[in-house]
Amino acid sequence: MLEERGSKEPAMNPFQKKESKETLFSPVSTEEVLPRPPSPPKKPPPKIFGSSYPLSIAFIVVNEFCERFSYYGMKAVLTLYFLYFLHWNEDTSTSVYHAFSSLCYFTPILGAAIADSWLGKFKTIIYLSLVYVLGHIFKSLGAIPILGGKMLHTILSLVGLSLIALGTGGIKPCVAAFGGDQFEEKHAEARTRYFSVFYLSINAGSLISTFITPMLRGDVKCFGEDCYALAFGVPGLLMVVALVVFAMGSKMYRKPPPEGNIVARVSKCIWFAVCNRFRNRSRDVPKRPHWLDWAAEKYPKPLIMDVKALTRILFLYIPLPMFWALLDQQGSRWTLQANKMNGDLGFFVLQPDQMQVLNPFLVLIFIPLFDLVIYRLISKLRINFSSLRKMAVGMILACLAFAVAALVEIKINEMTHHRPASQEIFLQVLNLADGEIKVTVLGSRNNSLLVESINSFQNTTHYSKLHLETKVQDLHFHLKHNNLSVHNKHSVEEKNCYHLVVHADGESISSVLVKDIEIKPANGMTAIRFINALHKDINISLDADAPLSVGKDYGVSAYRTVPRGEYPAVHCKMEDRDFSLDLGLLNFGSTYLFVITNITSQGLQTWKTEEIPANKLSIAWQLPQYILVTAAEVMFSVTGLEFSYSQAPSSMKSVLQAAWLLTVAVGNIIVLIVAQFSGLVQWAEFILFSCLLLVVCLIFSIMGYYYVPLTSKGIQEPTDKQVPQTQGNTINLETKNTRL
Repeated sequence: MLEERGSKEPAMNPFQKKESKETLFSPVSTEEVLPRPPSPPKKPPPKIFGSSYPLSIAFIVVNEFCERFSYYGMKAVLTLYFLYFLHWNEDTSTSVYHAFSSLCYFTPILGAAIADSWLGKFKTIIYLSLVYVLGHIFKSLGAIPILGGKMLHTILSLVGLSLIALGTGGIKPCVAAFGGDQFEEKHAEARTRYFSVFYLSINAGSLISTFITPMLRGDVKCFGEDCYALAFGVPGLLMVVALVVFAMGSKMYRKPPPEGNIVARVSKCIWFAVCNRFRNRSRDVPKRPHWLDWAAEKYPKPLIMDVKALTRILFLYIPLPMFWALLDQQGSRWTLQANKMNGDLGFFVLQPDQMQVLNPFLVLIFIPLFDLVIYRLISKLRINFSSLRKMAVGMILACLAFAVAALVEIKINEMTHHRPASQEIFLQVLNLADGEIKVTVLGSRNNSLLVESINSFQNTTHYSKLHLETKVQDLHFHLKHNNLSVHNKHSVEEKNCYHLVVHADGESISSVLVKDIEIKPANGMTAIRFINALHKDINISLDADAPLSVGKDYGVSAYRTVPRGEYPAVHCKMEDRDFSLDLGLLNFGSTYLFVITNITSQGLQTWKTEEIPANKLSIAWQLPQYILVTAAEVMFSVTGLEFSYSQAPSSMKSVLQAAWLLTVAVGNIIVLIVAQFSGLVQWAEFILFSCLLLVVCLIFSIMGYYYVPLTSKGIQEPTDKQVPQTQGNTINLETKNTRL
């Protein structure tokens, strides 16, 4: 949502050529040329409601809205897809997410090169949009559970993401510029307003899709689980709409021919200067004021002067990737954090991946707030709040945002159900017998843990930690009930949690050891299971899947994961009788055990106990970190683009846009490396990123302190003092001392 925000600046769009190629390269003849009859006046393109806006702009804006809906909608559910559909761990999911994001910011260079050097903007958008649609098809097929196994799903997903990255990155530098091409030079003011509308379409598409696609994923069920195929399919359909709408306006567009790749020219100029300087290392060769002056033998002076201005800005870009490394974690690490929180806001239940909608929503609020209120207030206080200072403050705000995220993560960990360590198990006793019982685990290290009496159907609030001598061990339990004394033996394995279910067995008592769920239910889901104390089998219908079967006489069912919500009437069937079972509220991330105890005229009676507590920390606690990081984005991203474009020559705007997108790509690579190799717990990783950006902010502030801004006159008319004495476009050198 940020890479296009600089598009609204008219300076970045040198769309119009003063002379056509026919004028520059018209043939010259010595013979007398007969005068041609005057050509009929060219019909002006149709306008929107009599305004100066070409009608073709409507097709481009709608295309951009649909394309941004497609991209951000797919990306909103991508991390959870990796985690819960492909069953990757959090680090791998984060790494692949940021590798994809990084690729999306490398491919604009390829798209710009194809458009400028070969196909032109219109054909580049058409062809790469077809690649884009094909990528969505592969991505949607890779989310259909019945289509092959995990390996096929992974291959389809990675191929789809690669094609999407090529498509979205390739058309990124073309669409905004192509819209500017539709305006005549006399309508420059209307063109400026167009970029504001274009920018709003970007954020509107992002805002709506980030809200809707998580609902398609979580609220709609297909194949008995979250419907990732639909969540990817709808954005793919929007990309088809974007392509169709853009193609419909084909006859109305102005389509300038390719004008040459300025990115390639700049790269070649820099490379030639470096190589030429390296060849002329001799002390006999006269020095030159600037290292780029060594390109003067091959490249004209105006280009060299423009590249000099460009390199001054690119030097300031060196620290910038660290900021993007923090900003882009909203869709990965912050989504995983929201996954462990309670999304019930009272008036609305928020999905974990829907929290990302705060970013585009707050951006639309903060940009006018900062421009019209905060910056003006600071100006009235006579504080010199320059562009570089705004960017530095944006970095500090991002540091604070990650510090807040670390505090939230620590609070989540305090409420999280802990797992046993090596050679340990957690045990909880469930007394289903009449009257109290005493349970003792025989062994020198454990016999004092469970000596307290446990009442019938008593809710135990904690697990007891038992120590093992080996990884797998037989534990001997001594059960005492009234005058009965029973010994049972059960085998356990380290790092697991168990329930010891004690129940009546005729006139005696017995016990069953059942293994608990290994991890807390993810994605805000709830896990439940049943114990049947009756003498008949029961089938329980929880969802569209096959009924959950619970065997008679204290049979224990498997776990079934269901969405969070109220379950007042769950259908149950026992032989030839049907019942309705009230399970009540099943909350976020909790695990419940239901014991079916008897049958009354009201139906089945159950006893409900919570094995793993629900997510208690509200997802609203993420709001401060989103506010801070969005304010940081507005101060850093928008200001950075405005500053960069004001300092660069007009011929270097496209190069600068490519360099800006590259800093985003490098930032995502930083996250990928840290996620794979840091080995830190999540809160410590947040602190690491915060501290790294703080150090980078200090370096950037020092660089900005010594940076001397160029005036518009300095950009366009550099003084002769900046280069050695010249003759024409070539530096006057003694050739005998210079080796080319």
